[in-house]
This record gives sequence, C-alpha cells and structure tokens, in this order.
Amino acid sequence: MPCLNLAIARLTNTGTDNFAIWVVKAPYPSGYVLHDCIWPVELSQVWQEWQEMFGGDNPLNIASGASLPQKAPLPINLTSSPSGQTAGYSSRLMQYLGMSLWRWLFDGPILGSLERSRGIAMGQHTRLRFRLEIRDPDLIALPWEIMQREAGQSVMSLSQDLLFSRTTSEVESLPPLRIEQTLKILLVLGENENKNLQLEKEAEILKQTLTKAGPLGSYSQGYAPCMVTTLLQPQPQELIQELETKAYNVFFYAGHGLPDPDGGLLFLRPGMTLNGIELAQVLTRNGVKLAVFNACWLARPAAVNQQAIPSSSLAEVLIRHGVPAVLGMRDEIADAESHSFIQAFTEALRSRKSIDEAVAQARQHLLTVYRFNQPAWTLPVLYLHPDFDGELIKSFDEGITELPDTTIPSIIASVPTASLRSLAVPDKTCLLRSGVTRIGRTKDNDLVIPEPSVSKRHAEILCRNTFSGTNPVRTYYLQDLSTYGTTWVSSSNGWQQILREEVPLTSGMQLKFGSSRGETWEFIIEDS
Repeated sequence: MPCLNLAIARLTNTGTDNFAIWVVKAPYPSGYVLHDCIWPVELSQVWQEWQEMFGGDNPLNIASGASLPQKAPLPINLTSSPSGQTAGYSSRLMQYLGMSLWRWLFDGPILGSLERSRGIAMGQHTRLRFRLEIRDPDLIALPWEIMQREAGQSVMSLSQDLLFSRTTSEVESLPPLRIEQTLKILLVLGENENKNLQLEKEAEILKQTLTKAGPLGSYSQGYAPCMVTTLLQPQPQELIQELETKAYNVFFYAGHGLPDPDGGLLFLRPGMTLNGIELAQVLTRNGVKLAVFNACWLARPAAVNQQAIPSSSLAEVLIRHGVPAVLGMRDEIADAESHSFIQAFTEALRSRKSIDEAVAQARQHLLTVYRFNQPAWTLPVLYLHPDFDGELIKSFDEGITELPDTTIPSIIASVPTASLRSLAVPDKTCLLRSGVTRIGRTKDNDLVIPEPSVSKRHAEILCRNTFSGTNPVRTYYLQDLSTYGTTWVSSSNGWQQILREEVPLTSGMQLKFGSSRGETWEFIIEDS
C-alpha cells in the first residue's frame, strides 16, 4: 500500500511561530518536499474556542506556541446564532477547525505531494496510507483527525481512499513479529476514579464486547476467533509475568490514567502504578503488536505550567520503544461511547482488516451513532510504527510457504546457498538466511553497515522457496526500506536507485546501501 508520511517541527532561532512541514516518506522520488510556514493567530483562536466547548474540566489546556490575543474576535462564520442553539455552532466550529488545520498543513508543495500520492494509490486500486509525525509537543493535543479540505468533503480520518494515523521517526527497530490467525487479548482493569465501579461487572461487559460473535457463518468466511484473559487490578509483577507467557498479541487497559514525563501513568491498583517506559519494555520483549488504552489523556503529552514535555505521551513512548501500534484517547470518553467503539473496532480486526482500517471503520461507527458535532469520534488517536504495515492477524490463505529449516537434510543439501561479499574486503561475507536477511545501521540487523547514510533498518533480502517438480528452488529478492530510497543495484545501464521496491536478485549482481560512493557488495549464489 503506498504510504505518505509528513512531519511537523518548530524552527529554532526564527521566532516561536515558525514551523517546517516536510515529507518523510513518499511513494515516488520527487515527492520529498519541504515547506516553511507561520502558525496563524486565527488558528490558535479557533483551537482555544474548541477547548472551551469540548474540553470540559480538561487539566491539559495546552495551546499552540503562538501567543493568544486577549480579546481577538472569532471568524464571522463562527459567531453564535441569536437563538443560542449550540448544536449548529458546535458543528460549524468542528468543521472550521478541521478546514483550518488542513489548509495550514497542506500549503504549497505539500498539497502536490498529497494529491499525486493519492493518484498513485488510486492507480494501484488501493488506499493511501497517510501518517502524520508531530515533532512539536505543543501541537500533539490538537485533533488532527478532523482535518478536511472543504465543507462537505470527507474528513481525513474517515476518508474512503486514505488511512490516517500518527507516527514518529525516532524509533527502535521492530522486533520479529509472529504470524497469527487468532486475536489474543490480555484485558487489564486497573484502578478507576469511580470508587463504586464494580470491576467484575465491567470486566464481563468488556469481555462480551471484545468476543461478540460475528454474523452467521462468519467463521467459515474467515472471521477470526478471539480469546480474552482478564486481570483485575493486578500488581505490576503479576501483569509482567502474564505478559511474559508470550501468549498475547493485544494488550488492552481500562482504568485510571494520567500524563507523566515517563510516558504516562497507569494506576493498576491503589498505591501501585506503571509508567510507559516500564510497560514498553515488556510489551516489545513479548511480541505484543497492539496496545489499546481506554483511559484519559494518554495520547497527549504531560505538561508543566501549560508547556508540553517532549516525547512524554504514553502512545508516543511505546511506539519509540518498538511497539508496532498504540491506540489511546485524546481526552475523556464516556463508557457507552467507549464500548461502542471497542465493539466496532474488534469486529473489524476479527474480519482481518489492518489496524488503521479497523480504527477508521470504528470511528465511522461512532460518528453515525453519536453525530458529527459531538467529539466522541474524534477521541481515538492511533499511532503506528513507521515500519509497521498495520497487519495484526493474517487470513488463512495469505503468505508464501517457505522451505522449513527442518526439511530432510538431503533436500537441503541440494539447495544452493547465497551470500553477500564485500568487494572492498574480500573476506567480509554475510551468509543469507533461508527467510529474511535484514540490513541496516543498528546492531539488531543481520548485516550491519555502520554508515551515517544507512538507515536503522535499510533493506531486506527475502528468500522464497518453491519446487520445480521435485527439485527445490530458491529465489532471492531485495526490498528497499530506507528513509530516502538510498539502495542501489547494478544493471547494464549502470547503478540504479530503488525506492520502496522489491527487485529480483541474480548471482553476480552488485549492491550498495546508503551513499552511492559507499561499499560495494556482490550477491553470490553457489552450491553448498
């Protein structure tokens, strides 16, 4: 699926309102554009009005970096109606803020990159995966999910041709992810501000919501089974021990939560908390693909004196540590709204939709039930790791069958082996795996190339096993994963740069990773 990633960062030493917006990842080479802009005072005014209408008792009334005027008038089309009706006004306010955010973000060359990327996706008969990286912590709290180009047009997070999520580039590499067919959820109910809450009853409601059967005959149509294990107010060590069983691909927390400089706080039971940094270690170590938090404010950063602390939201901290997907709430959400969203979200996952597609479907459900001018559908915030395709469980007929390592030795012996050999240092050789060989700058790769121009996870060489009659055949493919498409292959026309492509490898082909003047590697297939 084509992917377009944008990043927003405040420019230093140029004033408090100056920002840069640029393309971090695009589906075509010339799509990497940059645009400098100023945060408009009017946008701050509308955002302040949004918080006053929808923020309630929110303690995190964080404005953008722009200074807010004391008595600045709102735009004329946001003036309250004489009748005092709030329904129409809230709808206009939500729509106006969404359009204002869209026009600020997609100004100048950024719009061209979006439109061409959408066209590429349309030409491939698929959707564009759009991910937004907000590097300035003061802007994270804004509801970017409500962006829309014009009144009457689709909101980006509800679009039929686009999948919206947030992301961050400063991340640990993804651990190897298990291929699974079943949704396996660890449901944790922690301390709640409502002291009269009956945890057993709430746990049963959530479990029924998560495991509700699909339509008649759905299992025969590939509707995935779902298993739920419940922990009620566990001690941190009890929670960690359960995750250490490696039995789960989804972690679901419901209870009290607060922003905190160390990645938010989960209140497991009175006097016992767990912060995001602590939780991240155990989630990544045990292969959890998706973490869902039905708790207040865990998708936005902590703040001191209304100044947001960088990299402090739970969602962002977990993604940075290598959790593939995190879903949290930007603000408070009512129980009825939450249960409605969870049911629609889980049903979409069990129908084997990707995580971002499932969030979009559940968000549409919330909008239908609770209406556009209510904030419920705007509250879920999804973060995806930049290298994660959003796939939680696979369908039964997906995937390529590979020759297992436990195959009869006589067959293995007849299959040629492959390697990469450095032409600069002849004794420097990397034997390729029978599945995936990872190439990059960090030490968790199979072939480590410690050069600044090489991405943390730069490329992969995929080995696919088939049979020609009774004879085993291995074919190898090079997949570029680099940030700027700096993977090079030799051809009859000289060196060619590949960008997010998969190309077949033949013995004798030469490769470079990072700089075009970097080390040359030769791909060799030889009899074992």
